[in-house]
Amino acid sequence: MEETIQSEPQESVSAEELLAQPAGLPPSLSPEDAQLKAVLEALVYVTEEPLSAIQIADALGEPRERVEHLLEHLVAEFEKPEHGVTIREVAGGYKMTTKPEHHERVRAFVKSLRPPVKLSLPALETLAVIAYKQPITSPEILEIRGVQGAGVLKTLLDRKLIAAAGRKNVIGKPILYKTTREFLVQFGLKDLAELPTLKEFDEIRRMAMADDAPPAETAEMAAADPTSAGPDPADTTGADPAPPEESSTQKA
Repeated sequence: MEETIQSEPQESVSAEELLAQPAGLPPSLSPEDAQLKAVLEALVYVTEEPLSAIQIADALGEPRERVEHLLEHLVAEFEKPEHGVTIREVAGGYKMTTKPEHHERVRAFVKSLRPPVKLSLPALETLAVIAYKQPITSPEILEIRGVQGAGVLKTLLDRKLIAAAGRKNVIGKPILYKTTREFLVQFGLKDLAELPTLKEFDEIRRMAMADDAPPAETAEMAAADPTSAGPDPADTTGADPAPPEESSTQKA
């Protein structure tokens, strides 16, 4: 005897319900708000101290309400379990931290890391010469820097920032040096093509010096600049004429 199988009626779902935002998530943002939210995420990421909404709004020239609204979006987004970091309110500001449930694994990983590379100024200078002139020999480095650098080369070799790249086919056949993959890793470069040009490097150096200069030194630099020192004391254009000096006969 055949049994008739009756299927249960299925509930119909409208297109609006399918496209609806999942419960608990903030509504979608406009392209302008999405771009500003990305900027806020970058700001919270790069700063060590908690950033308040007022600080961010003043710095970006944006309304405080808009900044606070987008920060709430960020907090909700990073609360999702697929994120290993979170954005929390700390001491009246927003700060990015690792989630507590991942602390043990993160701590174990950090302990396994090698300490960051710290180089002296001579080592940095030598490394820069090699990076831009590679492959290059020790005598050629000496000619550029003007000082002996055998000890510095050993330090860079020990740190695996440079490596031997054969020998140059000249008298004495000196060793050629080049940078390594570790050099790219330490300086965050995809490849050597991402090295700044010498013109860009000089611009970065001048900007860094200007940022580090104390206010008094900046004032002295401005005073030394004739274009910003105000009117020339020797220039009498527009000034009241000085009274004529009395001649010696008039004084008598």
